[in-house]
Amino acid sequence: MTATVATRINLRGRRALVTGACGGIGRVIVHTLAELGADIILVDRPESDLEMIAQSLRTAWGVRATCFPCDLELEVQRRSLIEYANLSDGGLAVLINNAAFVGTSTIEGWAVPFADQSITAWRRALEVNLTAVFELCQGLHALLRRSDGANIINVGSIYGLLGPDYSLYSGTSMANPAAYGASKGGLIQLTRWLATTMAPEVRVNSISPGGVLRGQPEAFVQRYSQRTPLGRMAAESDFQGAIAYLASDLSSYVTGQNLSVDGGWGIW
Repeated sequence: MTATVATRINLRGRRALVTGACGGIGRVIVHTLAELGADIILVDRPESDLEMIAQSLRTAWGVRATCFPCDLELEVQRRSLIEYANLSDGGLAVLINNAAFVGTSTIEGWAVPFADQSITAWRRALEVNLTAVFELCQGLHALLRRSDGANIINVGSIYGLLGPDYSLYSGTSMANPAAYGASKGGLIQLTRWLATTMAPEVRVNSISPGGVLRGQPEAFVQRYSQRTPLGRMAAESDFQGAIAYLASDLSSYVTGQNLSVDGGWGIW
């Protein structure tokens, strides 16, 4: 008899590691996985409120939730995270590389015109958005291979697929640095490479979110919404379905794919 959808989506007995767990999309990811029964290792920067989110998972879903503060820009801290995951009990069935260097206007050479973008900011973005993902996948590969339903989900971006439309940013302080798009494009290609390299034991896919509504200037929100077939920016909750599908056995014959969750942005 064919397994039911409810059976195939159930993650009870599996453990997931999620980077960037305290961010907007990160919180949706960990709650989605926990609702499906997965135990969670939450990873974010040392100053993040990891324990508060972990406790909310325990209370809401009755799962095991542990915290590991880690600055993914630093190789020594990434190695400590890999060692912790490999030595702790519970195995690892799902790795979600969600953390990203998105920068702020206060970082020199980041949210500035192309001619002024710095090599230092470029390197910081690639270190978090691409190098850290490579190292975590490599360091946790053997652990993942020992788990049923093992898979990796990398969180890319529409700007890893498409160039920026600068008319959206007119009259705002918002920017779209080269390093962000280049690192996310590299991440999507790394997903394809890993999918063939880690098969058949581990599936590897990515999702590419569109713009998420987070208090941007009203002019930007209106322009972005008009540019999007579904007529709005994303809410964090819009990513629940993609995560549940790719992390579970519902997608057991899917690997090497990038799922755009963008309201149709990429089809125009």
